[in-house]
Amino acid sequence: MRETTVGIGAGAATELGTSDMVLNIGPQHPSTHGVLRLRLRLDGELITEAEPVIGYMHRGAEKLFEARDYRQIIMLANRHDWLSAFANELGVVLSVERMLGMEVPARATWTRTMLAELNRVLNHLMFLGSYPLELGGITPIFHAFEERERLQAVLEEASGGRMHYMFNRVGGLKEDLPAGWYGRVRGAVAAVRAKSEVFDKLVLGNEIFRARTRGVGVLAPELVHSYGVSGPIARASGVDFDLRRDEPYLAYGELADVLRVPVRQRGDCLDRFECLLEQLHNSLDLADACLDRIAELPQGPVNVRLPKVLKAPEGATYAWTENPLGINGYYLVSRGDKTPWRLKLRSASYNNIQVLSELLPGTLVSDMVAILGSMFFVVGDVDK
Repeated sequence: MRETTVGIGAGAATELGTSDMVLNIGPQHPSTHGVLRLRLRLDGELITEAEPVIGYMHRGAEKLFEARDYRQIIMLANRHDWLSAFANELGVVLSVERMLGMEVPARATWTRTMLAELNRVLNHLMFLGSYPLELGGITPIFHAFEERERLQAVLEEASGGRMHYMFNRVGGLKEDLPAGWYGRVRGAVAAVRAKSEVFDKLVLGNEIFRARTRGVGVLAPELVHSYGVSGPIARASGVDFDLRRDEPYLAYGELADVLRVPVRQRGDCLDRFECLLEQLHNSLDLADACLDRIAELPQGPVNVRLPKVLKAPEGATYAWTENPLGINGYYLVSRGDKTPWRLKLRSASYNNIQVLSELLPGTLVSDMVAILGSMFFVVGDVDK
């Protein structure tokens, strides 16, 4: 008997063994957003073993943090999950501010909260459009990019960036917002909300989409806990945990009446998509609530004046945030210098992707793309 290894990408080989086939998917784009390799063992069309092979995009961000000062690491931090740049920056500045015992102006706190939710909408729109595309439906991606463009326009006006905003600073935001900007944000949010039901009807109402996703890739709550899976993927499996509600930061403690945490019980691909879509609707509501509160605040600064050389006191702290894809954690260790002695990053996608080794075995090759796409990960967030 022979074991045949069929390679799509590097590392193909043929060796003696059983009659199983070992199939390498990658390391190029199969249906993901980045460079991932999956090593699958097949019995006919049934997957019997799966191994995610990561590291093809490894950037060494954590090591680079140690050679950059506290202003420079913000630039590095917003790039590992390129769809959640503002949220990535936020975790770093929150950890440094906690070390410094720094109070941030109220206007900055509420504007940060609003921008974090707009960033969540941008992230989710990408997956809400690309996931149907991976299953053969091309129309939703056009709607998703049209709505993303509305939000990108106002974020670019504020920060000057389209993907890597660099708008957070230790102590607040880079600068005050342009005149009339909050009104333009309200208009953009209303426009996206008016069009978001396209995904409710066009995608969720599609019989083919539901047939490809219902009951496919069921993730048990026990595996969620074992692997540290978080975000909409965990909540789709009935694990009701969201840091914005359970350990509030920024202004989320005052938004409890608006914040809704979507939870499903089946844990399949369809539930994961529904959780993502429901979160998008709620993030638009949260952005509107932030705009209402900002309108009531008196004029004031959006940042704290910092010394020329910023040094965190000696010690350690841990800050975590509910990023669009799940929980991001930042363990900061300082020895009193202008650079971190250690800044350990816990990224959501890294944990979420590991569970594929448990999720894919027992499923068919034809369902692999549906499962992979429903995990909503960014490979740069895995290879941080």
